[in-house]
Amino acid sequence: MTGYSDRINHAFAFAAKHHDRQVRKGTRLPYLTHPANVAVILTRYGRDEETVIAGILHDVAEDCVRDGWTRDMLEQRIGSKFGPRVLETVLAVTKRRVDDDGVELSREDVRADYLERLGTASETAHWVCAADKVHNAGSILADLRRTIDADTVWGRFNGGRAGTMEWYRGVHDRLAEIGFAAPIMAELRALVEQLEAA
Repeated sequence: MTGYSDRINHAFAFAAKHHDRQVRKGTRLPYLTHPANVAVILTRYGRDEETVIAGILHDVAEDCVRDGWTRDMLEQRIGSKFGPRVLETVLAVTKRRVDDDGVELSREDVRADYLERLGTASETAHWVCAADKVHNAGSILADLRRTIDADTVWGRFNGGRAGTMEWYRGVHDRLAEIGFAAPIMAELRALVEQLEAA
């Protein structure tokens, strides 16, 4: 099982630098709590160091284009610091805002593009995708259990409850469709079903 390593520590420092001042939607929690939990989930399932590092860095290219950093610069830094396999995994689970021809994608097209690209992504990327969704879905469920007004939780997300449910169900079903049958899928399926019943 993967434990502490200097590379994992370096990945946390890199993610902390780039997610600095970001918080989780609708909360005051530092954003870094999300990639940290993704890393914990991947470690719990015995994933290797490269997968855990990709889990820690999975949102950097997508969410940290600011303060003089372009997406290309972030991708180059991830690749040079953590290697091509980590970069490939991060890019596979990064939502693209523009297509291969540079055409801006609508919110619906961004999601469709992400699901489509899962079909050619590595098993490592499938693990990171599933762990990301497990943590997010679990966080939503925990927040729903703590509130008396579910709309305060669903209102954080574009598309509200219906759009959020469609997204999580869509990711689960796409992973299943392409043959990703790892043990984490049972956990993801259970969380999706609990969200749908919430």
